[in-house]
Parts: sequence; structure tokens; C-alpha cells
Amino acid sequence: MSADDTLFPDSVKDFVFDLHDAARRSFIPSEQQPLYVSSFREITAKYFPNTAWPSPAAISSECGGDPLFLALYDELTLRHLQSVKRPSVRDRVEGWHAYRRLFDLLLDEAPDEEGGRNAKVTLYLVPEWCFDILHEFLYQFQGFCQFRTSTYAAAAKAVESDPEKGPASHTADALDVLGQHRDAWAVETVLYYLHRLVSVGTRSKDASATYRFLAYFSSVTLSRLECLLGDYRASVAALEPIYDPKAAPVAVGEDMKTPEELVNGVFPARLSLDYHAGMSYLMLRRYKDSASVLGSICLFMQRGFKTGQLRKIPGSEQFNKLYDRMIALLAILSHICPVSVVDDNIASVVHGKHANTLSKIESGEEGYEDLFIFACPKFVNPAVPDYSQALKPGCPAAPYGQDAYKLQVQHFMNEMAAHASLRKMRSYMTLYTSIEVEKLASFNDMKAGEFEPWLTCFKHKMRQLERGTAEGAAGDKVGTAMDIHYNVAGNVVHVDEAEKTRRFETFFMKQIKNNDDILRQLENIKIELH
Repeated sequence: MSADDTLFPDSVKDFVFDLHDAARRSFIPSEQQPLYVSSFREITAKYFPNTAWPSPAAISSECGGDPLFLALYDELTLRHLQSVKRPSVRDRVEGWHAYRRLFDLLLDEAPDEEGGRNAKVTLYLVPEWCFDILHEFLYQFQGFCQFRTSTYAAAAKAVESDPEKGPASHTADALDVLGQHRDAWAVETVLYYLHRLVSVGTRSKDASATYRFLAYFSSVTLSRLECLLGDYRASVAALEPIYDPKAAPVAVGEDMKTPEELVNGVFPARLSLDYHAGMSYLMLRRYKDSASVLGSICLFMQRGFKTGQLRKIPGSEQFNKLYDRMIALLAILSHICPVSVVDDNIASVVHGKHANTLSKIESGEEGYEDLFIFACPKFVNPAVPDYSQALKPGCPAAPYGQDAYKLQVQHFMNEMAAHASLRKMRSYMTLYTSIEVEKLASFNDMKAGEFEPWLTCFKHKMRQLERGTAEGAAGDKVGTAMDIHYNVAGNVVHVDEAEKTRRFETFFMKQIKNNDDILRQLENIKIELH
């Protein structure tokens, strides 16, 4: 809270009044958009750059004491405060209660899923605001899980090094607060709110635009959460409402958009969706889908960086980091998925950034792990440890099951261990149309009996689900990521190249781009006639 809630400029009062009017009375997107996107940041930079905004109680007269709007204001201002200072354990717990109040009030005003209750529109929030609420909600959950683990580890290490002295006072205090609030940021409650928001906005025929925004952005957030927990199938399944072909268009301002167009219209939401979906597809061995999703968003970002459009979006400083991570994931995919589904421009970026690492992998050295560690999200384990154990001598520094990050890295490396042999086997098969199993086995330093299962293994590893056009998972079809076909007859492996679809649009588009570049350069040449 600020030092004196009763003393703040009139511009702050006007802002609160106007924002409440746009959210609760007028419902005009063109009025709310500049208030949320521009005015809030301008007032923050001028009056509260490193301090808290006035408390909800101090500004309640500007909105008639509206509980839901005060909860929205509380979340908005707490989000700012936690971005300019390192939150304490009590700040984190306070943030949890703020979100619970907000979501409870939102669900209380939500229309009934069967219709008939709360059908009247009482709230309008622009899509960017809806996504920011949910994005920050999960960000704080992730931060709390990491804080919980690091605090436990710090206490256990302190007790181990000096049992009599024990942990530092701030660590002991944090452990005490965590022990008193064991239900804070409970994963089951986080999941409950996200699933309820999805259900309310997608199943109710009376759902307003705002609740539909919240539903689809909750799907994006839920997908991210499941990815951080390591449940990759659930991460992909969470996106089904967005790609449902039966979903009715949603009103965004004066336009009607599909759920997918709504998400793509808020770039941070699109970026979050594609990054975590690409990661989940990779871990599910759906390499073509992963490369397609990541390649598409990277190509979009590459163009956005060149034109400068992405620099204008709040939070753009994080875009470069995610772009580099996705390029690293594409570097992995380019090596384990023989079928190329990535645009040539992105393929050249991947080669330029990671050629040395990929050449090391090709020569038998390690490299996958470094790429994955750089590119993967910060996985979390939501299990609540027994905090009292951290104060007992001999307690391990990390509670059982807390090292979710290393577990996912190990899972990935176990999968990659087989690919070195498979890649070598494929390189030999591309040189032949037919070759004896015994000879091919000798090239791979194996006996024929040991090698035969690897021929089956290669097909199994490359056999995968691919996204279709029908509704949800029902539209997925079984395909292969192999660029060769082979079968074994007797003791001979017969090899044939996979059928290639000849496509020419890429060539023509590239030549058109080159022609435009040349014309632009010619226009910039200054010719002086003497």
C-alpha cells in the first residue's frame, strides 16, 4: 500500500472512474482499450514507478464500492507492485487471496451453464486484460512453487552445515508462513478455477464476450500449466476449445472472430500457446506437429522483428528470449525429424545459431541436453513438502519428488539416446535401394540378431499422431516423420524414398521477395547528374 492512501492526484481518481465506467456500464471497447493499455502505464510511470497504487479501499468511492471492480483493480495494482519489487512470502500469499476473491466474484456473476441465470451483460474487459489476468495468475503460481522449493532447500542446507545455529531468520520466518498457509497456491484449486472459467465461457449459451474471452485464454493458461507439470497430453487436450470448429464466433469490438483468431489477436497469448504446445508435441514424439507450430510462430516473429511491430507490444523484452528458445527446440527437431516442415528462412536461422552444436551431435558428442536445458520451460512440482522436516539434521536438501526439472531432462535424454543409433542407421539406408540385414548391421557395429529389433524400433519411433482438421483429438491421424520407406523381405532390407510432394510456391515467393529487396535498394541509390 502507498504511504498515504488519501493523498493521490485527481488524474488517478479520473482514471479509476473512467475504467469502472468502461468495464461496468458503457461496455465500449474503444474507450477501455486506451485506458488499460496506455493510461494505466502512463500514470504508473508518473506517480507510482516503484511504489504501490492506492489501496482498493481508498478508491472505492470512485466506483461506488463495486466489489468485482475493486477485485479487478486490486489484481491490476498488485501485478504492478510485484513487477517492481521482489515479493516476500506474505506478498505471495496475499496475491493468492487476491486472485481467489477475483475468480470467486467472476464466477458468481457468470451465466449459468444451462442458461437462464445471470444472462444480462454486467462486465466487459478487453481481451488483453483478460489474458494478462490469467497469465499473471499462472506466473505467480509458478513463482510460488519455485520459492517453496528453494526455501526448503536453503533451510535444510543451513541445518546440515550448522545444526545448532539453524537457518537464517528470514528463511525460518518464510518456512513458518508457508507452514501456516499450506493451501496457498494449491494446484487443485488453480486447476479448478481454470476449468470452471473454460466451462462457463464455452458451455453456456448466455456467456457474454468477456466470459468467452476468459474461457479461451484460460485454455491457453491451462495448457501452459499442464506443460509445466509434465502432463503433455493434457496440455494439448486443453487447447481443444480453441480449435473447436463448432464454436460460435465471438464479438471482439466490432468484429466477429473465431476463438483461434481471438487468441492470435493477443500476441503474448499466441506466443504462450505455440511455445508450450510445441514443447508438448516434442515430448509426445509428435515431431512434425511440433516443428510446424514452432516454425510458424518463429517465422511470424522474424517478420515482426524486422518491421518493428513486436517492439510496440508491452512485454516485448521477453519475446527475444522465447524466440531463441523455440529456435533451439527447432534445432533439436531438425536433427531427429527427417521430414522438413520448416520454412527455409527459419531453417537458415536454426543452422546459423546452432550449427556447431548439431555438428557435435553428428560426430557422437553430447549436445541435445544443452539445447533442451536452454529451451525448456521452468518445470514445477506442485507437491507441498513437510516443512518441519527441513529443520531436522540429516534431511535431504531437496524434498522427495521436488526436482521436476531434472526429471523432465532425464526423460528427454532417455528418448534421445535411441536416436543416435537410428540416425546412423538411416544415413546408411539412404545410400541403398536394397541391402542385406547382416551387412547393414555390421555398419552399425551390431550382430544381425541384435540389429533386427532396431529396424522395427525406427519405424515405431517415427510413427506419430498428426493434427487433422476435424474436431479435437478425433481429427488426429496416424502418420510418419520418416523420409524413406523400407521393408524387410527375407534377409534383405528394401529401401525406397518417401513420395515427395513437389511445391513451387516457396520458390516464387522467395524470388518475389528478392526482387522487392533489389527494387528497394535501387530506390535508395542517389544519382547525381553533373
